[in-house]
Amino acid sequence: MNTTTTHPQSSGRPIDRWFANYSADHVNPVNQKIHYIAVPLILWSVTALLWCIPLLATMERMGFRSGFWSALAMFAAWMFYFRASRMLGFGMLLVFVAMSWLNFWLYNTFGGTFLLQLGIGVFVVAWIAQFVGHKIEGAKPSFLTDLVYLMIGPAWVLAKGMRRFGLAY
Repeated sequence: MNTTTTHPQSSGRPIDRWFANYSADHVNPVNQKIHYIAVPLILWSVTALLWCIPLLATMERMGFRSGFWSALAMFAAWMFYFRASRMLGFGMLLVFVAMSWLNFWLYNTFGGTFLLQLGIGVFVVAWIAQFVGHKIEGAKPSFLTDLVYLMIGPAWVLAKGMRRFGLAY
């Protein structure tokens, strides 16, 4: 395993080094465009699938509702992003709030089965798109080198969007 990827040694913030490594695997403009769409869809689908995990009866009696597992995972991810960069952390918090609202609305409007099926469908299609993008790129997905890149992808997309609006991450 590449130690620069797993344990970045060079100067600067770890997030900057992760972005530099991630960007090196995403140079092709078509692959980048695929990632701008597919990465957020994968992130959303994971939150939707977690939203559908049923609660234990004891947890329901304690007042927990659907979405607990999703919220727990989003909070853990948010801590990672906030520790890497406060601005990215705040940006990802907004993303997670929007995804939670969407999951809540879909779950309560169409039911858990619909959200589960939609989440699975989006997850599969978005991952297929990712692998097509990497075939076009001619580079393997970054997460095959280090699983932390599964977390870096959404932040990389957000950081690109932030820079487009003149915001530093």
